[in-house]
Amino acid sequence: MSKQHLIDPEICIRCNTCEATCPIGAITHDANNYVVDATICNFCMDCVAPCPTGSIDNWFHVAAPFSLDDQFGWTELPPRPADGPTEVADALDAEAEALLAEAHARAGGRARAPATASKPRINLFNRANPARATVVGNRRITAPDAESDVRHIILDFAAIPFPVLEGQSIGILPPGTDAQGQPHAMRLYSIASARDGERPNTNNLALTVKRVQEPQPDGSVLRGVASNYLCDLPMGAAVAVVGPFGATFLMPDDPDADIIMICTGTGAAPFRGFTERRRRTAGAVRGRLMMFFGARTPQELPYFGPLQKVPPAVLDQELVYSRLPNQPREYVQDRMRRRADDLAALLGKPTTHVFICGLRGLEDGVEAALTEIGHTHGLDWPSLRSTMRAGGRYHAETY
Repeated sequence: MSKQHLIDPEICIRCNTCEATCPIGAITHDANNYVVDATICNFCMDCVAPCPTGSIDNWFHVAAPFSLDDQFGWTELPPRPADGPTEVADALDAEAEALLAEAHARAGGRARAPATASKPRINLFNRANPARATVVGNRRITAPDAESDVRHIILDFAAIPFPVLEGQSIGILPPGTDAQGQPHAMRLYSIASARDGERPNTNNLALTVKRVQEPQPDGSVLRGVASNYLCDLPMGAAVAVVGPFGATFLMPDDPDADIIMICTGTGAAPFRGFTERRRRTAGAVRGRLMMFFGARTPQELPYFGPLQKVPPAVLDQELVYSRLPNQPREYVQDRMRRRADDLAALLGKPTTHVFICGLRGLEDGVEAALTEIGHTHGLDWPSLRSTMRAGGRYHAETY
């Protein structure tokens, strides 16, 4: 099997950007299609980022390459070989792939994207050729007296095409080197805004970043390299960005989709994007959006103020606190049990999707609660979860 770069003729608008960008003349065209010559292409990726439609972003594993004459005659891409490596796995930046593989392993394996999700663009920029974004917003979104310093950071890409979907992530490259003299490791952050920007129709995106400062037994403080770098960035600072990444933890576009979102802390980032997308398309939406969001106190909960302004018709939200004074500790799984009837009704529908994002221990408690809810309401949750995962309706990302 060999890898081949192909252009999707159904999506291509024949703008000539790819042919003009290719540095080695691997792309050509006739009156019908733009195509890639497999005998010339070296997979440099220079043509991918400028493409305005994403038609250029297709990678097949084939027994024998398709010829130029084959490609000139296409009106759509041929079926992808079922037994070859996936496009996503093949195209990922190796460093990002290792980080995502760890997350997939914790979640029980690589999930499938929802059937109705838009096709994501991935790996447009890598460490050798990062996108340059500018900080246009950096504000604290936990209370001033809260122990956790969580920031809402907005990155603007100006004229650089950087298309993203809700649920994707980007890689941040902190400047400088580590103790061994190597460049600092990439850090992945979930996108916290909708696909059309932090403000509608802007070429920017938002991140939710918690400053990591952990006291050590010897009295020192372990400072997270990437989180402190981002949290300290001033307005106008330039940031090296890699990606985007992620082709499974995607919001379904189906307006009838019911979405259950379960999160803690900065795990709320992708769900902020989901909520904004649903709010902006509310006129066409009939599905339900339900969120269980856990934190120690209201002061420690990111976006606490803005969440209060989201209409219940858009978001059914349960904000859960585990450290309220003179109150018993409560976690998201406890509140899920209190909403068991509503959850069971949703889980029984074929339109329901479950997304879990947050600290590593979150999924165990959620699984126990869903198993109990299923047992009480006549649902076999382990079997249902497998069915949902196979259909692209169950996703878990913990860190």
